[in-house]
Amino acid sequence: MTKKCGSGHGTCKCSSKKSDVKIKIDEKDMKIAELTESLKRLQAEFENYKRRVEKEQKDFSEYACGDFIKKFLPVLDSFELSLKNLDGKETQVTKGLKLIYSQFFDVLESFGLRKIECVGKKFDPYSHEVLLSEKSDDDSDVVLEELHVGYMLKDKVLRHSKVKVSK
Repeated sequence: MTKKCGSGHGTCKCSSKKSDVKIKIDEKDMKIAELTESLKRLQAEFENYKRRVEKEQKDFSEYACGDFIKKFLPVLDSFELSLKNLDGKETQVTKGLKLIYSQFFDVLESFGLRKIECVGKKFDPYSHEVLLSEKSDDDSDVVLEELHVGYMLKDKVLRHSKVKVSK
């Protein structure tokens, strides 16, 4: 669109140049907004990535000893069995065995190991494994007897308790 302006040259294209410049400025503003939005998205993704990696590293360091401790559970079971089957005589050997067991369990506890308490509690499939069931006057699905001790490492089950439940 051409108009006459006061330049004395007849018809002028000043207003069309102004509109072209305005269109170019609008395109640049849109591009800046698009790139800014993209940058914000990338920053948010990077922050989420950093948080996820930190959490994974924390979880790994907390539970890295889990496999190591799990290999000691049969030794712990053997200690408990030997202490349970003592003749009842308090000799120096039995006192020594109890002391060693206590120290061993204390070390494992310091890493976050704990026994799963289950007798008299409602059956929990996440921490118990049913081996036997028995009719009982108690409520159904209540743990009557622990057949094999279960353990947790902090908040994760390391070994399920093997139990007998009521029907």
